[in-house]
Amino acid sequence: MTQAPFESRESADRPQAFILTGSFPVIRRNPLYLTELSGRGLKILVITAESYRAQATEAMADTSNPAALITEIAYVTGDFTVQGAFVAGAIARTSAWREAYTIVGAYAVGDYLAEPTGLLADGLGVRSPGLRASRACRSKYLQRWYAPDLGPASSTIPAGERERVDLEAVRFPAVVKPASRASSSGVETVADPAGLRAKLATYPDHEVVLVEEKVSGPEFSVESLIQDGEVVFASVTDKVTTDSHAHTFVEMAHSVPSVREDLREALLTANRELVAALAFEHGIAHSEWRVGEDGRPRLMEVAARTPGDGLLTLYQLATGRPLEPEILRVALGEPANYPQPHRYTRQVYLEHRPGTLEDVVLDWPDVRPEWIGASGVWPDIKPGGPGEEPTLRALLVLRERGASLTPLADSDDRSVTFFIDAPTPDGLDALEQRVRAAIRVVVG
Repeated sequence: MTQAPFESRESADRPQAFILTGSFPVIRRNPLYLTELSGRGLKILVITAESYRAQATEAMADTSNPAALITEIAYVTGDFTVQGAFVAGAIARTSAWREAYTIVGAYAVGDYLAEPTGLLADGLGVRSPGLRASRACRSKYLQRWYAPDLGPASSTIPAGERERVDLEAVRFPAVVKPASRASSSGVETVADPAGLRAKLATYPDHEVVLVEEKVSGPEFSVESLIQDGEVVFASVTDKVTTDSHAHTFVEMAHSVPSVREDLREALLTANRELVAALAFEHGIAHSEWRVGEDGRPRLMEVAARTPGDGLLTLYQLATGRPLEPEILRVALGEPANYPQPHRYTRQVYLEHRPGTLEDVVLDWPDVRPEWIGASGVWPDIKPGGPGEEPTLRALLVLRERGASLTPLADSDDRSVTFFIDAPTPDGLDALEQRVRAAIRVVVG
């Protein structure tokens, strides 16, 4: 491991620590990061947004909550539509920690702090995706710059140039993407120049926007563990978004592993090319792709952080092993390995009509809706055996009773999700339909 370039005094008398960054609810709902680090005797330092201060303080004070394992937490402020908005705060907070701890690793579990985390790791001399990957994975137009042959035809519209930009070269239908947001925020399809002009006018003046040709076809993600620039594990996930019937791209289902064996090698090859183009060094990459009629994968975007939604749960259901320990091993410079999936798994988000969430009713033996509520902690969803019958593992209600349900514009608008697995793809599809029919979301 590269030695940290800055040491103010001998480190022997300082406790070893690991930094986790990102959305506090994401850190809290994936407690294996916390328990694994604590089990290694490492102090856990967390950097998250100021907006999570109240819930983080409450969670850390509750000894039954995994968040109680956090040693120190720092809060940063910034506008997520502004490039690099969180960098200064993250550097300032970590400067103090560098004097009090020997920091042996750092990793991002959320998009908005991924770039600052790469900079922190570089200054601390610990493993990271690398400066190029950390920066480019937070900027969609930089992804097109470094890997121009992997993405669709696109145009970057700098802040302040929307009124005079030439849109003649844009192919319609087109997709408009804010360059540095996450969770599908602000991403929409437009049909013509008038629609594009109208959509551009809705973004803040300072925001850089990417406009690209829409690729019509199935969507996938590739999760890959990378050490020393080499992919040591990779797997393809099938995705479903609201784009199938709306102008938005909110993710509504993930299936592990992909059933599209005819596209698997093409996707894995394109992903390896992307990893090389970004000079990705150490970590886990979550890349998203669409495959058009020509059968060629086209890059939608890539993130240098741990997988979101319920993908970590799906991989544990599919393989019988959690992925979080391997992610931490990569960050700590230890050999990592992970088995290929042997069981078919799926997470489904339900659509809802706008209104007030009153109840969620499930007619299913031995399974009840689990209201995540204020704790934000997801249950430990245990995997079954390779040959076990198709099984509903959990139904989670992500919003509290009385919450206002709005149309699905980004990931935070979703309210109810369930996890299923089966030994065959057909069994998984049949089970999904049975579970959907057994759920009633009561909206007032």
